[in-house]
Amino acid sequence: MERLQFLTEAQVLELRARFGSPIYVYDEATLRAQARIALAFPHAYGLRVRYAMKALPTGAILRLFDSMGIHTDASSGFEARRALAAGIAPSHIQITAQQMPDDLAELLDLGVLFNCCSLHQLDTYGRLRPGTDACVRINPGLGSGHSNRTNTGGPSASYGIWHGHLDEVFATAQRHGLRIARMHTHIGSGADPEVWNRCAILTLGVAAQMPEVELVSLGGGFKVARVAGEVSADLEEIGKRIAADVEEFHSRHGRKLRLEIEPGTFLVANAGAVICTVIDVVDTGPAGYSFIKVDSGMTENPRPAMYGAQHPLTVVAVEPGERPERDYVVAGHCCESGDILTPEPGNPEGIRPRALKEARIGDALVMGGAGAYCSGMACKNYNSFPESAEILLTKSGPVVIRQRQLIEHMIQNELVMGSGELRISG
Repeated sequence: MERLQFLTEAQVLELRARFGSPIYVYDEATLRAQARIALAFPHAYGLRVRYAMKALPTGAILRLFDSMGIHTDASSGFEARRALAAGIAPSHIQITAQQMPDDLAELLDLGVLFNCCSLHQLDTYGRLRPGTDACVRINPGLGSGHSNRTNTGGPSASYGIWHGHLDEVFATAQRHGLRIARMHTHIGSGADPEVWNRCAILTLGVAAQMPEVELVSLGGGFKVARVAGEVSADLEEIGKRIAADVEEFHSRHGRKLRLEIEPGTFLVANAGAVICTVIDVVDTGPAGYSFIKVDSGMTENPRPAMYGAQHPLTVVAVEPGERPERDYVVAGHCCESGDILTPEPGNPEGIRPRALKEARIGDALVMGGAGAYCSGMACKNYNSFPESAEILLTKSGPVVIRQRQLIEHMIQNELVMGSGELRISG
């Protein structure tokens, strides 16, 4: 049976009573501890850590990491604007995006950095900023994600400029007088140091063909174990191997490359949880399943439905006393057959019951490992469920860092045909 990670059962019930259900809860101590590990990543000639804010873009989280010296990686112009609104300095923000921002010129004027992820993007950047330093994202030809849905490198990934197109990169840079001073790669979510090492060697091989490159970013994707049986990336082991590769590069090519990494999941995944409530317990007969229904689901965490991702689940009983374990399928509250929180590992089409404490209506259920790609990727407002509140546990106590959405907020941009205004009576 799974255990709570940074919460006690008493805290779970107290937070639910005080802030409602469902709620996201993040632990500041865990966030800071993970940040310190990332900042200690072994390197040869200098290191910059960027937080991949898409993992959890709430402003208070961005400011916490920024205060520790971690810069920000934005995956869209809108994320960059959100980081600016949170008080992050423009020079600490870099955009690496599939979709080029419509307001890129204005963002560049503010001092935001831009990573060119295609030849088209490089050409556009060159027209906007001729004669400047540029950064390009290269697909080195290998990835390490556990599935195609989390793999951002190799021939099946559209991210970055294929490593075989360097001649076109040079031609575009020459046309606009650009100096390619920074190179970025991203291979996906993995834990195997050998795969990271192979990808680093591939990346450095590309850098060897780009004589003006001074900084190489290996992106993020450091795997985090959320449940038993999963393996977390060992940043120290990975970093030592990569540092040795960079030193070897220096001995061969005479350049001391600075290193950049972009963790997202690693920093926030196990620092977050969703506290929700058991709203029903049903079964489908002797040959079927026993179900726990909760007032949460893909509206707070879409990862099980998308990837067959596994999250620790813990029933917290309202009434004291011992209870037996039972096998349950945990179902979310959406009118959607895929809203299942206990899928078969890696297979969102299948289901696999979990052994959980016997559940009763009104009990709490805690979904752990919910700091990354839950709030930031939630199917919010599906079935018109509102966004949940977010709470940060600090030394001084719990602090609301995002208020619960109201129905008025959800529909404020809607217009009713004929009236131009929608009013709520009541």
